[in-house]
Amino acid sequence: MVNEFGPEYASLADTHFKVKYRTSCYCHAVEYEVGADPVDAKICHCKACQKLHGAPMQWAAIFHKQDVRLTKGLDCLKFYNSERNIHERVLPCKVSCALCGTPIADEGRRMWLAFPSLFDFGELTKVPEAFRPTCHIFYGSRLKDVDDTLPKWSGHKNHSERM
Repeated sequence: MVNEFGPEYASLADTHFKVKYRTSCYCHAVEYEVGADPVDAKICHCKACQKLHGAPMQWAAIFHKQDVRLTKGLDCLKFYNSERNIHERVLPCKVSCALCGTPIADEGRRMWLAFPSLFDFGELTKVPEAFRPTCHIFYGSRLKDVDDTLPKWSGHKNHSERM
């Protein structure tokens, strides 16, 4: 297995990396750690997320790549760039486990969008506050109304009309 996913990610050899959270795919072939709380968390209602996740919306916690360290299963990662419809690691892309099919993350050019439902929060009975969504994005494409107090944006947060 290759030791590094890329230079923008935390290294397995980094002795200063402090693990805050751990996550894995369903079959545990792919595992990774993060060393910080997410910088934001959002619920996306765009058509691509709906189709690629088979759900009316996608919940993502956003991390800086330097706070992510892949520890197992680099050889089991499968990539898909939906903009070009190619199965290559061309950013931005979807990352999944090639064995069990679990969506692992969306890899952006600078950020890693993780799926909080994959995380092991240990003894906690609730999702940590830092993982709670701050808004809905692409809400104009929603399949189902969501009755909550979160801001709802027609596109990206702070770069589109608030609905």
